[in-house]
Amino acid sequence: MSVPINKLVQQTATSNGLHVAILLDGNGRWAGQRGLARSEGHRAGVESVRRVVRAAPGLGIGTLTLYAFSSDNWGRPMSEVNALLGLLEEYFRAEAPKCVTEGIRLRVIGRRDRLPPSLKQSIDAAERATAAGRALELRIAVDYSSRDAILRAACWMMSSLEVSQREFAKRLGEVTHSTGAALDVDLLIRTGGDRRLSDFMLWECAYAELFFTPVMWPDFKASDLESAVEDFLGRERRYGRLSEAAAS
Repeated sequence: MSVPINKLVQQTATSNGLHVAILLDGNGRWAGQRGLARSEGHRAGVESVRRVVRAAPGLGIGTLTLYAFSSDNWGRPMSEVNALLGLLEEYFRAEAPKCVTEGIRLRVIGRRDRLPPSLKQSIDAAERATAAGRALELRIAVDYSSRDAILRAACWMMSSLEVSQREFAKRLGEVTHSTGAALDVDLLIRTGGDRRLSDFMLWECAYAELFFTPVMWPDFKASDLESAVEDFLGRERRYGRLSEAAAS
């Protein structure tokens, strides 16, 4: 897919390319349909992560945020939780060298105080190693809750001299370990057929375009990402204003 540059600039919230956020849904159901353990669905989902990361820069995506482990996921059976956290640690250790080669900056957003020490170490090492990447900023949301982040940022605002959306976005970025202020999402994709945000980037998605697909995450391919971006580029983003046709 050749991304029309003028259309891309018009449609994005920043000049650094699209910010695409994806809820990686359907791993467990995908495994259940095949008589496999849920952990095998999560493992298959890691391959989908690799596919979309490779495809993202060529589609005009500058920031890709993936919802890997929500704060509510702690309520799942510990066997599944441990499998998920183990896969994340394995991913960060294995992918960091590849990210360095491909110019990808890897960041983890969310809480870190409840993560196993070995996972925190792998996150710190991956972030340090890939800090110079500029081709794509890949952000993995781990132990992430948007409502919790908004609440903590609001508490921090009590000590702020400035009360503004800009200052709040800065505080929100700080509490989620982002590299800067919370970045508006241009396109939100949810796989697996459900149509809800599930506590993911509620502030950042205020004006995001939403794309829902029945494709389970392990089956999500680069072509599916391309279709979502094409759909996005065909939309008119008005931000509460009149369309160009109505204004004229």
